[in-house]
Amino acid sequence: MNNGRKNGERAFLDRFDQYEKICIQCHDNPDADALASGYALWSFFKEKGKEVTFVYGGANQIQKSNLLLMIKELEIPVQYVTELPDCDLLIMADCQYGSGNVTKWKAPEIAMVDHHQCGLMQGDHYCIKSNLGSCSTVVWSLFQEVGFDISRNIHLSTALYYGLYMDTSQFEEIFHPLDKDMRDTLEKDDQLLFHLMNTNLSLEELSIAGEALTKRIYDEEYRFSVIPVKQCDPNILGIVSDFVIQVEEINTCVAFNPNPGGYKLSVRSCVKEAKANEMAQFLCADIGNGGGHLTKGGGFIAKKSFEQTYPDCQMQDYLCDRIRNYFDSYEVIYAKTYQLDKAQLQPYLKKAIPVGVTRAEDFLKMGTPILVRTLEGDVDLIVSKDLYFMIGIEGEVYPIRKEKFERTYRYVDEVAEFDMEYAPTIRNNIDGEIYRLMDYMRSCVASGTTKIYAKPLEKNVKVFTAWDEHKYYTGLAGDYIVMREDDEHDIYIVRGDIFKKTYEKVEE
Repeated sequence: MNNGRKNGERAFLDRFDQYEKICIQCHDNPDADALASGYALWSFFKEKGKEVTFVYGGANQIQKSNLLLMIKELEIPVQYVTELPDCDLLIMADCQYGSGNVTKWKAPEIAMVDHHQCGLMQGDHYCIKSNLGSCSTVVWSLFQEVGFDISRNIHLSTALYYGLYMDTSQFEEIFHPLDKDMRDTLEKDDQLLFHLMNTNLSLEELSIAGEALTKRIYDEEYRFSVIPVKQCDPNILGIVSDFVIQVEEINTCVAFNPNPGGYKLSVRSCVKEAKANEMAQFLCADIGNGGGHLTKGGGFIAKKSFEQTYPDCQMQDYLCDRIRNYFDSYEVIYAKTYQLDKAQLQPYLKKAIPVGVTRAEDFLKMGTPILVRTLEGDVDLIVSKDLYFMIGIEGEVYPIRKEKFERTYRYVDEVAEFDMEYAPTIRNNIDGEIYRLMDYMRSCVASGTTKIYAKPLEKNVKVFTAWDEHKYYTGLAGDYIVMREDDEHDIYIVRGDIFKKTYEKVEE
């Protein structure tokens, strides 16, 4: 990810070199992510010799015990103020100028670094990445762009880690690969983090969690539970849902509570046929946003959008109906045993468009457990001599065995062109080293000799491929389900727009 920067364009943080007096402001009633991202920006400009301050305003000063501990132990120089300090430039961290959750002060120049939905016009001084899980990640990615080394400051890296941890509900809502990269690479003070993570719950909040468990709703047919929770710190939702998912009769559950502006959700699943992150996305579709990973997810539903779309519906009734719709919306396919009806499929050949291929043995030892990180998610594999990785035109990645590759593709000198948001990586799970697949890639094209049979989906499906029986790949209506001519159990999904770009119909 290059933060939208074109060749020759200055890095975002370098655009402020001319300012000497800089003030960083986070939103009123700061949370951990606001403190962490503001502290990171303060540290960057302080090291560049600027006169920099870090402030917040509003009616209330910070009172939560975990935040006070965070400020003290990490030596975060944040100040509560009632007027803006003298400055040449005001940088908003984890908020946007003029929004309802931040005190508005007049400033000579304004910049913004945020990860919330943008309500303002974009500009050269705005870096707003609403697809990331935290503002801490936005700042971290900007540091990568300018080569700012935060490993020398354990306080700073611990703050960024904790900011992401708290803003993604203890990593339940983490889904973008940049969030995962930051989480996996930051140095941190583990003892302090443990202390911070265990300073979140008050006796009153413990009582709220206990009361919520007595009000649970259970659906026996679909084996799910919905748990309404009073307004409180959203991290209480994770405690409630973690407890409920341990019940034998419950396969999935959703705890929710009202918050200013909407409803927070905490989603859990203990069955492989239902990913928690996918459920969260389904529940929040068109009225909020959701994400997470296989067993833990979360989301936010905007109050205004919900009331406009479902004016006569209570949240708990909406969630129950929507969860039932989720389970009714797809068919599950286990490719290893499934038999597609070839008579209903059409033959296609892959176009001779250059794509990428990487051989695992070029940079990894045989038997190494690895994690393949892509925009679509993480895949765990063991390196073998015949393991290759195909890289599609939009950065999509899938493993292929040497014998099948050699039957299907041939190497070419022409350079493959890609349009990708995130360059896929591989992490060695033994030593933690990270490799960019593009650094070891060669270009290849389809040889045009192996047919595939495919059809557009009319209903959503979940495909457990023959090479990964534990994680499914989701196909939506309009995507294509594909079967290789030479292996009827090599069944997979290709996104509709990518399929049309890369395959062409042929006659039998």
